[in-house]
Amino acid sequence: MIKSMPAFLHRKDLMRIFRLCRLYLTTNNFFTSNPDMKLLLIEDEPSVISLIQRSLSASGHEVAVAMDGQSGLQMALQHEFDLILLDLMIPVMNGMEVCRKIRDTKSSVPILMLTALGTTENIVSGLDAGADDYMTKPFKLAELEARIRTLTRRGKEQEKEKNTDTLRMGDLVLDKITKTVTRELLPVDMTATEFRLLEFLMSNQNRVLNRMEILENVWDINFNLGTNVVDVYINYLRKKIDKNHKTKLIHTVFGMGYVMRQTYEDPK
Repeated sequence: MIKSMPAFLHRKDLMRIFRLCRLYLTTNNFFTSNPDMKLLLIEDEPSVISLIQRSLSASGHEVAVAMDGQSGLQMALQHEFDLILLDLMIPVMNGMEVCRKIRDTKSSVPILMLTALGTTENIVSGLDAGADDYMTKPFKLAELEARIRTLTRRGKEQEKEKNTDTLRMGDLVLDKITKTVTRELLPVDMTATEFRLLEFLMSNQNRVLNRMEILENVWDINFNLGTNVVDVYINYLRKKIDKNHKTKLIHTVFGMGYVMRQTYEDPK
């Protein structure tokens, strides 16, 4: 005969049951704090893998694991991840090489390097190889999760900016897709070069740009031939963008270059 259940449970028993239920649900993806967070962990130490994977899965993240550099690189290139956790000392291909090869493909996926090598030289080498951040073992899991949140948030913001098809400054609007410019809803005719120059200026609003920066980014010239082409085209833009408008957008910073910012000028 089966004995009946106790009429009540102690609080510690209830808490234990709650924790077990929560762990079961999170590890089986029944609910997640961030269902879109897919992470790749490239690490060869089983104890570290178990600790990180268990902790991140409990927080709602999906964690894929590779135990050597070559496998990790293949997974990173064949699948999309929100962030890569990359150990430096891994077999077949070390983390530094994996990081470089990922960056060689122009991938901008955030990479957080994990290693026991915490010297300044190692940190600098990791960052130079393309890592976005660096954590030295041993580390606290709470800090790891905080770093992951920061890097993925930063990555999404940068991707959003990169994918923005429209640039705006006041009533001036530049559309990258249709290659059109309007001010006060009226179209502004642009040559291809004028459009590239305006796009570069609007992408760097409120930042002073010197002539060399403009030559390199608009004309792809990496040395100054004594040309005044920048000044000439800035003048062209001013006539098309600022003429007959009280709010001037293109400004000269004497001895330094040019800047786009909104400045009201009283016609009187």
